[in-house]
Amino acid sequence: MDLDGDHSENISEATEQDQLVPSTITSEMATTEKHQGSSRGGKGKRLWKKVKYQLVEYHSLPAYLRDNEYILGYYRAEWPMKQILLSIFTIHNETLNVWTHLIGFFLFLALTIYTATKVPNGHSLQLSDVLKADLHKLHACLPSLPNMHDLHRLRDELKTTLPSMDFSGWHVMELLYNCLPERFSHGNQTDVCRLRSMTGDVANIIAPLMVRPITRWPFFAFMGGAMFCLLASSICHLLSCHSERISYIMLRVDYAGIAALIATSFYPPVYYSFMCMPFFCNLYLGFITLFGIATVMFSLLPVFQKPEWRTVRASLFSFMGLSGALPILHKLILFSHQPEALHTTGYEALMGLCYGLGAVVYATRVPERWMPGKFDIAGHSHQLFHVLVVAGAYAHYRAGLVYLKWRDLHGC
Repeated sequence: MDLDGDHSENISEATEQDQLVPSTITSEMATTEKHQGSSRGGKGKRLWKKVKYQLVEYHSLPAYLRDNEYILGYYRAEWPMKQILLSIFTIHNETLNVWTHLIGFFLFLALTIYTATKVPNGHSLQLSDVLKADLHKLHACLPSLPNMHDLHRLRDELKTTLPSMDFSGWHVMELLYNCLPERFSHGNQTDVCRLRSMTGDVANIIAPLMVRPITRWPFFAFMGGAMFCLLASSICHLLSCHSERISYIMLRVDYAGIAALIATSFYPPVYYSFMCMPFFCNLYLGFITLFGIATVMFSLLPVFQKPEWRTVRASLFSFMGLSGALPILHKLILFSHQPEALHTTGYEALMGLCYGLGAVVYATRVPERWMPGKFDIAGHSHQLFHVLVVAGAYAHYRAGLVYLKWRDLHGC
């Protein structure tokens, strides 16, 4: 009986253990499946993000992003802002559009800083080196104008030759007294003929020190317009794929930047060519400013950004640029005897060639229309357009430097 009791107790204990084992296994399996499910869910989310932020083809784009049917792939479409900002360092069909103008912006920023700190004194510094060399030679000779009356006569000669110069504070008397060599004197008195013959030479030596630089605002207005255009374009190409609203805003900013670049490009040639003719100066500056404002207002119309209006956009900006031919021709007629007029016109012709060729490339969409899909990443029309814009703006910068030197040295 006891054995039977022990046996029955053993059987019941075994039964309870058998019942516990499946339940434990079941809970463990459920936990494992839960972990596997969450793992699969995490992988699924990561995979979905990868799929979501992949580059797409042209036919997958929303309507507002469809601009160039000859670029077939590598598009970003409606990405979050964080991913869009990070995409500046990745490869897609807007990468070079962003960087060509972003590099151009930093180039013009550096040129602006350089011009502001160096160029206003750059011409005088260069001529001062010549002056120092001349004075070093002159100091090797003994002073030879002890007669103060002759020095006053020389001062009057210089004032007659250079009537617009202010001699106050420049110690011209002391400079000449200590530096004129013996060859300009005859015995103990200055030879009047020699004195008059040397007036031009002395004037050329001391003129750079006495000329006061003209205003710089037209030149820096152009530099500001160029930087605004380049930065606005770069940001537009980076952010426009975020949403339809952002695309709408960015395109308007881009068009405003183009109009600002063209309008401010007129300021240096018009102001420095006609600074002594206020009527023509104000006429030309007022016309191009109003034209630029009208272009910006017209670009705010929603229809202006549609692909079928591409030729109209290119034509409007081109006509705006071509209107600058009138003041340039006027300048050539007035200053045909000035080498600076021809020099600046050469740079301006190069600028116009770059801008005009860029507009043609932009409107015709070459070379991608010849081989669709072959220039998706590099070499398509908009990238070439960007490079030509930077080249044209740099040519105009060089023209601006010539204008500054011309007016600094000659005035009106």
